[in-house]
Amino acid sequence: MIADPLNDVQKVGQQTQKAAKKSQEKIDNIFGQTQEMIGEYRSVVDETELLKVYNDHVARLVADQRAGIESFDRQIGTIEKTKQDVVPLMYRMIDTLEQFIKADVPFDTETRMNRVEKLRELLSNSKVTTSEKFRQVLEAYTIETDYSSVMAASQGSLEINGKNINVDFARLGRVAYVAQSFDLKHAWVWNNTAKQWDELGEEYLKPVKDMIRIARGQAAPDLVALPIFGAE
Repeated sequence: MIADPLNDVQKVGQQTQKAAKKSQEKIDNIFGQTQEMIGEYRSVVDETELLKVYNDHVARLVADQRAGIESFDRQIGTIEKTKQDVVPLMYRMIDTLEQFIKADVPFDTETRMNRVEKLRELLSNSKVTTSEKFRQVLEAYTIETDYSSVMAASQGSLEINGKNINVDFARLGRVAYVAQSFDLKHAWVWNNTAKQWDELGEEYLKPVKDMIRIARGQAAPDLVALPIFGAE
């Protein structure tokens, strides 16, 4: 039987188409796998970039925290050094305050010396902060400073020639400190250079009386002629 050339050609064509279809399917399959791999790669790359950004962010946070800790450590060191300097300073200030009171015009001496003793007790109190201790020491200095601008009157006694005499005191800052007996017959002025009470002449009895009344608020402020032996 003689083969039909046309039929052979058709068979070859069909086989070729099948082969081409299979090849295309393989190509499509490979392409699909390739696209999938590319997608996975891009995903990995994206995640890597995101991870890098996040790591950089964390690194900056850690660096900032480390810098903050170092700064805090330096501040703590400075505070501790300041405390070490302030504590001996406060002791010196209290000693100086005591010496000043002893050398000053002797008004309210007991109250002022008690304040010094309380400050010393305060420095030994572990429950009180250093800043509060320093504040109270400064406050004591402020009180002493204010005494210089205050006019005040009080009562007490003086020992004159071995006798205690009840007197009225009057003080004009640290400029003048006078005393007068209750019977108004004697008056004295404090001589801070000699550290003693000097008796005044009769001509000063009225001026001293007037100064006492002014200090008590019983008379309007006025000029009063007095000898001055204030603080040096």
